[in-house]
Amino acid sequence: MREWPRTGLIAAAALFVADQLSKYLVTGPLGIAQAGDAREIVGIFDLRFVPNVGISLGLLPADGHLTRWALVLLTGAIAVGVAVWMWRERNRVDQAALGLVLGGAMGNILDRMRLGYVVDFADLHFPTPWDPQWRPFLVFNVADAAITIGVLVLLVRAFLTRDKPDVPVENFNA
Repeated sequence: MREWPRTGLIAAAALFVADQLSKYLVTGPLGIAQAGDAREIVGIFDLRFVPNVGISLGLLPADGHLTRWALVLLTGAIAVGVAVWMWRERNRVDQAALGLVLGGAMGNILDRMRLGYVVDFADLHFPTPWDPQWRPFLVFNVADAAITIGVLVLLVRAFLTRDKPDVPVENFNA
């Protein structure tokens, strides 16, 4: 019997809680709960409420009842695939990365089921000579950041650090 992927499950649960807590704090106690509400934290970072009815980069907008639930099913199916991969993964770093992806996906799925949209609030912007409020990212949330970090860790490990199987010398013809 296979061992539970504890590292991934802990990462997923911690991320899910952090995501939901951050969304609650922004929309509840901080009162940033309507489109257009914003609060500057530091010069390059604002909390800005954006109800996201689509997926990354505003793709696949799901502003109707049917499309909303279709998107819940699609992202749920992806989350199940990530959970299966995490369950089969033996490497703890990969488990943790998959846990970040899974926890983030579950946080955004819960928002979409409860509210009909995902709560985005983190607005990172940088002053440049051509634009004093240049925004290299869309407004995002903790779940989005964790999904991005998890995927990047998996890609870096896949391309740079994965152990390659040894090829026996007798397979080479000289």
